[in-house]
Amino acid sequence: MKNINVFDTTLRDGEQTPGVNLNFEEKLQIAKQLERLGVDIIEAGFPAASKGDLRSVKEIADTVKNSSVTGLSRALTSDIDACWEALKGGAEPRIHVFLATSPIHREHKLHMTQAEVIETAVNAVRYAKERFAKVQFSAEDACRTELPFLAEVVEAVIDAGADVVNLPDTVGFIMPEEIRSMFRYIKSEVPNADKAVLSAHCHDDLGMATANSLAAVEGGAEQVECTINAVGERAGNASLEEIAVALHIRNDFYGKSTNITLNEIKRTSSLVSSLMGMQVPNNKAVVGDNAFAHESGIHQDGVLKETSTYEIITPELVGVEANRMVLGKLSGRHAFKEKIISLGYNATEEEINKVFKSFKELADKKKEITNEDIFALMADEKAGDAMKYYSLETLQVTYGTSNIPTATVTVLDQAGERIEHAGTGSGSVEALYNTLEKIVGEGFTLQDYRIQSTTGGRDALAEVFVRLAFEETESSGRGTDNDVLEASAKAYINAVNRVLNQRRAENQPKVANISTP
Repeated sequence: MKNINVFDTTLRDGEQTPGVNLNFEEKLQIAKQLERLGVDIIEAGFPAASKGDLRSVKEIADTVKNSSVTGLSRALTSDIDACWEALKGGAEPRIHVFLATSPIHREHKLHMTQAEVIETAVNAVRYAKERFAKVQFSAEDACRTELPFLAEVVEAVIDAGADVVNLPDTVGFIMPEEIRSMFRYIKSEVPNADKAVLSAHCHDDLGMATANSLAAVEGGAEQVECTINAVGERAGNASLEEIAVALHIRNDFYGKSTNITLNEIKRTSSLVSSLMGMQVPNNKAVVGDNAFAHESGIHQDGVLKETSTYEIITPELVGVEANRMVLGKLSGRHAFKEKIISLGYNATEEEINKVFKSFKELADKKKEITNEDIFALMADEKAGDAMKYYSLETLQVTYGTSNIPTATVTVLDQAGERIEHAGTGSGSVEALYNTLEKIVGEGFTLQDYRIQSTTGGRDALAEVFVRLAFEETESSGRGTDNDVLEASAKAYINAVNRVLNQRRAENQPKVANISTP
């Protein structure tokens, strides 16, 4: 059975999801779990984009030992140099260089002829090969590129030293039969195709990313590029969990396998969902809450008699716990620590002590603490910023059907000084945010506000996610608490701290308007 390499781009393409903003600790946490999941290649970021990105990629490359870590690079020597600086200390440094090849990109974006595209791609691959043992080249928008020209590009970059050639469906345009045929064409028409691994990177604009990735495997792709929970730009990427489980369940059809540790899938999905603030839809294949739920009487009867009548995937296969151990106020630190480890967190003793304190406070208010509650508490801890410009001290909101909602808030600034303000609004949250704006200064624009509960029940924790913009900087923030308004305040302050930290770090601004595979 032939093995398919899994290339995960959750930390690069996935982080480009609108509204998602991971800090360094969160990226490292996800990278460690991806390693535990068995991902072959982790695309950790875009080192040339900023010094912050370079640092994150470097730390991940230096930490992760059982997965190869790569970084994205345009076909520019400066980008390649930044990748080498970030990745040279890794266990298996590799680089992912890309250049667009389609006529629409050549004409409107690159202003290059076919010959110039090939020359630029070849020079970039040769330059990268002088540093990296493993070089991947991506023909951006390959699926809208003329097949004869695409074959020329593939042959040229393999001759120049490319070990992997990626043929991405950058805009989610292609159909399964077309991408299957494209890979077969390249395999048959490019004389040196057997000297490189062909890879598929599919987007989900037409809802075909997973189907297209699997069709590419049928066509000869030996690597698939995907993300956890299908996160990514626009409609997202191909779903890692769907591809891995499909290849496993239907190995009779595909005859292919992966190195993915399948029972780590649910844990990884939950971690990414929690840290990115993106709730997994209940009906999401493999990892959604309803993936193993049966409401129809006919289905329930069948499953009770024989599980395989209506379940082709067992919950245990992907790490869904049949019996969830719940913690309560009598639970000790050892049980709490084991629960954190089982959920995929690599927490320090200091972090465990902090979260255990929050856990005990929550347990006094809530009878049973579930996995979702632990994820929320850990996410709150991991949301801690490099520098806390503001932290919430006290909050009081007055509301009544006949009164104007009024909020009074006290925060501590980075010097430990108390700042107190009051404000009003048409509702409690608006009054709260108007008051916080007085404290942190005008200029912050609330672009998104979402609230959800971690579990069912009246005592469920409230999780609030916000997205703020300040001038050209945008950041997300999260807050968790039994009280909705306190969670809202924490989320707003968390986002402000992230924006200010981002601006402090961005004496080296991120590269703007970079299109990627």
